[in-house]
Amino acid sequence: PNLFVVADGMGGHNAGDYASSHAVQTLVDEIRRDADFNPIKVIRHAIETANTEILERSRREEHLRGMGTTIVVCTVVGHYAYVANVGDSRLYVIQGEIHQVTKDHSLVQEMVRMGEIKPEEARNHPDKNIITRALGAERTVDIDFFDLKLVADGVADMAFTHGAGHAVNFKCDLIHIITSCAFAANRWLDKTNRRSKKTAPPGLSLPISYREGRQKSSGEHGMEKTRKKRGKRT
Repeated sequence: PNLFVVADGMGGHNAGDYASSHAVQTLVDEIRRDADFNPIKVIRHAIETANTEILERSRREEHLRGMGTTIVVCTVVGHYAYVANVGDSRLYVIQGEIHQVTKDHSLVQEMVRMGEIKPEEARNHPDKNIITRALGAERTVDIDFFDLKLVADGVADMAFTHGAGHAVNFKCDLIHIITSCAFAANRWLDKTNRRSKKTAPPGLSLPISYREGRQKSSGEHGMEKTRKKRGKRT
């Protein structure tokens, strides 16, 4: 009954805007039509469909050539939140401290994970805009899945970064969510700005509110051979 999506397009303003908006719309349409009760299967099929449509459209139309988009998807079923991501858009859990749930599919983060550079070097690395996965880059798309066990009697916050958020049937206390997440986000942004005045922090999208109990990765994947450099953000 709920769906939360962030998509951050690339390939120039027009192409990137089309890629991100079409990805979200395709995802919503496919999920509404899918009769399967397994949330991971439903989300996987929807993301794969969006990937195919964006890739085929970019090959047909010259002005959309090279477009692509990141995507983060979350749905809550019972006491679990199921999360999928492709690219470097993120989902955070805010519970005292800010904890990143998703893993960036970017060149510099792969270098950090392999120990080639330090985390503090990634912020100003010359290749920081190169991502290793995106919708519309290849015929097949490699998707990471995570599930979060939620505590029924408590509340914590989740927030997305990058791109424009899209919510369907969001029935929660918006005042509490926005206020608490804005407070936590401001603390994080203040801390980020103190570290570096040169780099603008990423944008924050509409949050959702629950408490995280544990995190489990449902599938971790290595870097794809194809690397795609992000064009102008939309």
